[in-house]
Amino acid sequence: MTAETAGTALRTERFAAGLSHADHQRVDERTADWLQAVNLGFHDPAWKPEQMASIVEAYRADGRMLTGVYDDAAPAYAWNPAAPVATYATMSNGLNAGGTLLQAHQITSVTVRPTHRRRGILNGMITADLLRAGEEGFAVAALLASEAVIYGRFGFGAATAEATVEVDARGRLELKVPPSGSTVLADAPKMEELAPEIFSRHLHAARGALGRQAGYAKRAAGLWGDVPEVQQDVRAAVHYDAAGTPDGYVTYRFLPWETEPHTLKVLDLVAVDDTARLELWRYLGSIDLVEKITASAPVADPLPWALADRRRYQVTGVEDTLWLRPLDPAAMLRARGFESDGTVVLTVADPLGIAAGRWLVQVDGTAVTVTELVPGEDGPSGVPAVEADAAAFGSLYLGGVSAQVLAVSGGVRGTEEGVAALDRLFAVARPPYCSTHF
Repeated sequence: MTAETAGTALRTERFAAGLSHADHQRVDERTADWLQAVNLGFHDPAWKPEQMASIVEAYRADGRMLTGVYDDAAPAYAWNPAAPVATYATMSNGLNAGGTLLQAHQITSVTVRPTHRRRGILNGMITADLLRAGEEGFAVAALLASEAVIYGRFGFGAATAEATVEVDARGRLELKVPPSGSTVLADAPKMEELAPEIFSRHLHAARGALGRQAGYAKRAAGLWGDVPEVQQDVRAAVHYDAAGTPDGYVTYRFLPWETEPHTLKVLDLVAVDDTARLELWRYLGSIDLVEKITASAPVADPLPWALADRRRYQVTGVEDTLWLRPLDPAAMLRARGFESDGTVVLTVADPLGIAAGRWLVQVDGTAVTVTELVPGEDGPSGVPAVEADAAAFGSLYLGGVSAQVLAVSGGVRGTEEGVAALDRLFAVARPPYCSTHF
């Protein structure tokens, strides 16, 4: 645990979630107060004591560290003076950068009570945390932004996107591709063990995929829903490839009968490859009494192209998902998988100074060489040079947006030749996809 002063009458503590020494079925008071403050910040109902204990167990499995900012000068009628007025949490998981898994420093549960805004609380929490993460050797920080206007000023850029889709399932779905393998209704309790195994294979196969926290396995088994309680209406199906190996799963629930049209909601769909993804959709489209299926999907989803009638598939929205913030651009570049060869001199501009620098980046097949250039040092003659803000580099990194687009928006600067060279180097055949929410 650490404690430090955050300002007049404000105190900051960083700690791991804990259980009561007297009763291990209950959380300690500090953790309970922190969890309730998070619920308040996100307009969620208060947790029950037994739910809190389950959450703490999951948080411990995740290796989460919690931060709370406390107002010791709260007046007599203030709501729970022991609860923090601001919250923040971190953990880490592997990010598929297209080459290797890069350990990402994840930020979540960020709240500041409206009564304590404009005091520099968020700035203090996130700046101190990013500096600490850099010192601990993390190359990249990651978060999901509840509000898009907040995190750009801290050097985060939107790096992946996810589509919300509706599929007309009346009369069942007809796919143009021949069936492959087999799909079975799953024994739900066994999904707690199987789901992470399948996701691990997906993680190593999909650019942009991010390791998952412990709660995902419990949700796949129907042990958790929006709260950590058994969800009796959750079903799961597993796809087996031709060799009999599980390579995909889907969890779903049928919405109440009064919902019109009768709707099946996909809660999670994880596939090692496109074949498994399409076969899971073939299964979903064959379920009786279903007229509409709602789901989240990759922006480059193969499903509409595989449907006999692609107009059954409608995208109802697209939102950014994963936001990345460079901490060590050189390490990020060495971990990235490139699909094109090229050489550029890349400068990253960072107002916080964490990721600022200039590097000669050379890609030849699978060989990636990143050489730091000292201030004032020119790169090799004839090599195009380009500069990117930290946030723009975060957006560019996985290939979810082109350097050309970032140049038009001002995040990337350089000659036409330099921007084009950067564009070619970071281009990917398919946009990155992250289905992990945290």
